Amino acid sequence: MLTPKEIAAIAAHALEEKKAKDVKVLKTEEQTVLADYFVICNGTSSTHIKALVDEVDKELSEAGEPPVRREGLRSDIWVLMDFGSVIVHVFTDEARKFYNLERLWSDSEVVDLSSL
Repeated sequence: MLTPKEIAAIAAHALEEKKAKDVKVLKTEEQTVLADYFVICNGTSSTHIKALVDEVDKELSEAGEPPVRREGLRSDIWVLMDFGSVIVHVFTDEARKFYNLERLWSDSEVVDLSSL
């Protein structure tokens, strides 16, 4: 069983491998009971978003941590993947600006990706 930090690290690295834009990891464990980490990124098109989601799903499923659920797959603007202690958000650029999770969770620690 992986730790929340390990899940976030695998997700972030999978997104970077598939050329996600502006990957951010927020440590939210002290701000909410929803998750210990939020992983946030942009895709450049609906096809790219699907590829990003599929890669995260593949990498974490192979590591023994399949998503609990996925929301928004029919949407072209935002897909949420729930891994229990980690939530992965894959947005279009416009949707990310609109929902602005980084501002909403601005009191969360931004994790340096190189430390994961």
